Amino acid sequence: MTVSLSQHSSGGMPDVSVVVPVYKNADTLRELHARLASAVQRKALSFELILVDDACPARSGEIITDIARSDPRVRSITMPTNSGQHRALLAGIAAAAGRWTVLMDADLQDPPEAIPLLIAEGERGHPVVFAGRRGRYESASRMFSAKLYRKLLHMIAGIPRDAGAFVVLRRDVVEKLVSLEGPEPFIVSMIWCTGFPLISIPVSRVRRATGESAYSGLRRLRSAWRAFYWIFWQKAHG
Repeated sequence: MTVSLSQHSSGGMPDVSVVVPVYKNADTLRELHARLASAVQRKALSFELILVDDACPARSGEIITDIARSDPRVRSITMPTNSGQHRALLAGIAAAAGRWTVLMDADLQDPPEAIPLLIAEGERGHPVVFAGRRGRYESASRMFSAKLYRKLLHMIAGIPRDAGAFVVLRRDVVEKLVSLEGPEPFIVSMIWCTGFPLISIPVSRVRRATGESAYSGLRRLRSAWRAFYWIFWQKAHG
């Protein structure tokens, strides 16, 4: 799957592009925007926030439009149909113009305040920095299955044991990532396929404040399969 990088509308390059897929996150979007802007501005970093509306049937699209109207640093992308988290992420990554691109969810389980810490670690010479998941942020059964899944990813490919979808990517990683061709996208595995070294630093997560995960047990199983399939595909075709 190949995605073309777009040019930033202003022609400039912000320090940071933050890409957030949005699906049924109406209750957290305004807080996410406020906390993210505060955290990044305290470190004197210029930024853009790219909110990708994954054809959400709730009020998320309306709120994205309101936020973008009130803050020119916010850009919106609307997927024509519900395409899933990873295709939405890939669309946002292709639109990102920053020296660093941050991927994160909209549910505020991952703290926006950690973004400067991840970027600071990247500036020390690390092209990919994952927020290593810490804390008890899900039920015991989901924590167990997620830990097992990440352990297998680590054993097979060396992906950090605590890696999730909260990650910072240097510009050259982004360029390589969007050029990849392969099966149904799975971002963490695709990042591994770029060939850049991966590290993680610990970041505490919290339980979801509102709503519930869009990933049922079956969807989690399918997602895990896509993660492993990308790695096996790359080993066979790389």
